[in-house]
Amino acid sequence: MKTATILLSTINDVKSFVNIVSKYDFDVDLTSGRYAIDAKSIMGIFSLDLSKPIKLEAHTDDGAAFFAELERFIVK
Repeated sequence: MKTATILLSTINDVKSFVNIVSKYDFDVDLTSGRYAIDAKSIMGIFSLDLSKPIKLEAHTDDGAAFFAELERFIVK
């Protein structure tokens, strides 16, 4: 499992993020506080507090291409 911290600040960010994540066949979770949701669920993402960074967990051993596509959302 690989993790990163992301920030989705606009509605278009959320739509682009879901489109990217949906292309991959492994599970991806987002965690904010005590809530954990499926990152492929646009409604689930909108239920989170998007004003703060969110923890992303990708259930894969090789996520290089995945994280390269998500580079613009990753908080350094």
